[in-house]
Amino acid sequence: MLGILEARPRVGYFFSGKVPKNFISGKISELKVDQIKAVPVVIKEDTSVYDAIVALFLNDVGTLFISQEDGYLSGLVSRKDLLKIVLGNTDIHKLPIGIIMTRMPNVITVTPEESAYDAALKLVDHQVDALPVVKVIHEDGKEKHKIIGKVTKTTITKLFVELGKV
Repeated sequence: MLGILEARPRVGYFFSGKVPKNFISGKISELKVDQIKAVPVVIKEDTSVYDAIVALFLNDVGTLFISQEDGYLSGLVSRKDLLKIVLGNTDIHKLPIGIIMTRMPNVITVTPEESAYDAALKLVDHQVDALPVVKVIHEDGKEKHKIIGKVTKTTITKLFVELGKV
């Protein structure tokens, strides 16, 4: 069942050359982001920093994705970004989140067709906690990103736990 042994008539069982390590890495590479993505928490650019902090805690997430009025990704904000602004003497009730967010194109994204391995690699290489899963749309000669999900360190950890149950 693991593909480690194969069988042939009149030959019997023989070693396929696949080791369990290759099996796990193969499984992670086969799974697509679309199969493991989670539901993102999306707020608008004009949301106040205070309301963003409330949304962060009410939804128990570490990253909020910011959309433009047309619903396309314009940036994101993490717990660390919010902590930095709160420690200053800024009125967080009046300051819009669009002022402090990380803007596109500085946001690392992943598409539904990419592998779970590629998503995990992006999380590690760029040292981020979450990636927006986006559908790339070409409109008026511009590339826009529609937010359809998220992949986080927790998402990848849950995947490893599920694969370990086999």
